[in-house]
Amino acid sequence: MIRFTLPCFMALLLFLSWSAAMAQVATPKYSNEFLNIGVGGRALGMGNVQAAVANDATAGYWNPAGLLRLQNRYNISLMHSELFAGIAKNDFASFAMPLDTNSALAVSVIRLGVDDIADTRRLQNEYGYIQYDSIRFFSVADYAMLLSYARRSNLVQGLMLGATAKIIYRNVGEFANAYGFGVDVGAQLQRGNWQFGLMAKDITTTFTAWTHNVEELEEAYLQTGNDLPESTAELTLPRVVLGAGRSFRFNDKLSALVAADLDFTFDGKRNVWLKSDLVSVDPHVGLEVAYASTVFVRGGINNYQETRDFDGGSTKRLQPNFGVGVRTSGLSLDLALSRVNNNENNSVGGANTSSVIVSLAYAFDK
Repeated sequence: MIRFTLPCFMALLLFLSWSAAMAQVATPKYSNEFLNIGVGGRALGMGNVQAAVANDATAGYWNPAGLLRLQNRYNISLMHSELFAGIAKNDFASFAMPLDTNSALAVSVIRLGVDDIADTRRLQNEYGYIQYDSIRFFSVADYAMLLSYARRSNLVQGLMLGATAKIIYRNVGEFANAYGFGVDVGAQLQRGNWQFGLMAKDITTTFTAWTHNVEELEEAYLQTGNDLPESTAELTLPRVVLGAGRSFRFNDKLSALVAADLDFTFDGKRNVWLKSDLVSVDPHVGLEVAYASTVFVRGGINNYQETRDFDGGSTKRLQPNFGVGVRTSGLSLDLALSRVNNNENNSVGGANTSSVIVSLAYAFDK
């Protein structure tokens, strides 16, 4: 079995900087961005702050090192959310378990998709008549399977290390498919009431290869005058998340957790708090208040953006997030309210773009 050591982990981090330099050119911004939306009602209610505090079956996604903090033998997590007034559906499922006192593993699956898209290219026949039975429907969906492993460090007390291998499949009906693979690594450190975390996503620069069905696309491209697409490859540059959190206990029943994450991206200037051509920094802040470890109220702020108004001015916006949770006898139900698009003037079909996330988890020993 692989034994994670601090020198091995540092070598992976050094490889991060090498990967960023090698892939600086011909790397699209926001590649495989569906993997950065987030999973789990608890996390989304806290503004995606999890690098240092993830400790359940969702840790394989947020920081695999957190799998070592599982409280039960078997842990299952399910999530469903509908984005943009229900047009897109985001689903997540995970199973996690400790192997022994020093190691743990998890298997997770993510799907983000838009279903029942009408293909009306054959709606009108060669005689000009409308044939509704010729309408076909297809889906555009992104899938990812995450295989996570975590192990305690033998060199630093309280240090936990983890890695996640990602297998990616992306599908655009009969028109195009893509396959990809990448690796994330993470670490968590506990010091009294303080928790620290480091998550390096796509540390190997995730590679995704696209193939296109030219026969299906030829008619549409001839009508528009565009060139037919060729098989292409994408590289997803690394992203580093630094996190810290502190827990407070006010009495026997009331406690709180305050945490913050800093996301560092290296794929060019983004619309975030701190930005440059080399690196952009996006902050997240979250709070969780618990009563008797049974009822939870959460809040978070993330997704800072500066938008231009029609009058030439600029507006700074933050995305607020709220959530509640109940936990009893190993069963947890978490609800979160998150606005993916924080532009208050934008809506889809006249509907508000806020999303309700429902997350269900069950943990047991036998």
